[in-house]
Amino acid sequence: MQNRRNFLIRTLPGAAGLAALNPIDALRAQSLGGDQALFRVEVDLVVLNVAVTDRRGNYIRGLKPTDFRVLEDGVSQDLAAFGEGSAAPTKVRDIQITGGPQAAKADIGESLDLPVGESFAGANVFILFDTSNFMYRSFVYAEDAIADFIRGLDEADSVALYGFSRNLTRHASLTDDRLEAIKGLRRSVAGDATALYNALLLTLRDAAQVSGRKVVIVFSNGPDTASTVGPDDVGAIAEDEGIPIYVISTKDLNKDPISSNAFRRITARTGGRAYFAKTWQRQSEAFVNIREELGSSYTMAYYPQPNPNRSWRNIEVELLGEDLRKYRVRTRNGYRPKI
Repeated sequence: MQNRRNFLIRTLPGAAGLAALNPIDALRAQSLGGDQALFRVEVDLVVLNVAVTDRRGNYIRGLKPTDFRVLEDGVSQDLAAFGEGSAAPTKVRDIQITGGPQAAKADIGESLDLPVGESFAGANVFILFDTSNFMYRSFVYAEDAIADFIRGLDEADSVALYGFSRNLTRHASLTDDRLEAIKGLRRSVAGDATALYNALLLTLRDAAQVSGRKVVIVFSNGPDTASTVGPDDVGAIAEDEGIPIYVISTKDLNKDPISSNAFRRITARTGGRAYFAKTWQRQSEAFVNIREELGSSYTMAYYPQPNPNRSWRNIEVELLGEDLRKYRVRTRNGYRPKI
């Protein structure tokens, strides 16, 4: 996710005035003449959802901003904000990530200064439920698993419920009312063909209009029979918007390798995860795992260092310190800046 801001900064001409722009990426500058210059600055706030696990898949909690290093196109970035779980991230000041944890000093505690109306407390969860005829036998079990997931969300989270077959149906708009979301779920009816990627594209467009932390969870049987867009195109949009995608597929992994590989690519690129859960017990376990991840992930934000690259920018998140490098880090692979 990127939040673009414009700043107008008045300064005296000369090197001293230009030096004042170093903390942020000045993309445009316009001289007004006289004894002052007016610089127009555009800044993209890049927000990452970062999951850290051990080799057994257990989530690692309690890490600090000084435990991480974020690289964009190989250049170390200074964190502007950091948070864990459902709590809103707070400002990080005077931090030197490149110096390692021993040299770093972090002052955390102030609220992140986001555009008006923007909040990162909790997550906005968009659930996309496959109601095609392929789901007929497991329809009721799937509804129950989703309902249990909704009931167990953190109180700071909001949820929206969509159903899809050939077309997308918005059963419940984004709400913190769990009962309202479940009522929308129960209004789902079985449809015909499956246009999963069409529906996912529309869901991502809805999610992109919402401020704050967002995730999309797809519950599907696997094969797409009616979409006009491809999985990689949809994955690229999710990547650029910073929206992790989680997929729970009821299809046997070995019986539908095309869909399975597509799900793996999309989820890996966006920092989400794919679950292949043939039984309703495994499906419920997948929802529990996703809910746990939402409550255990870290939110990090930074303003990119000056970078002439206006196309794909690669993102890497590393753990600092020998005792932490044994853990695994998962986040989106990168983004394309909005110009």
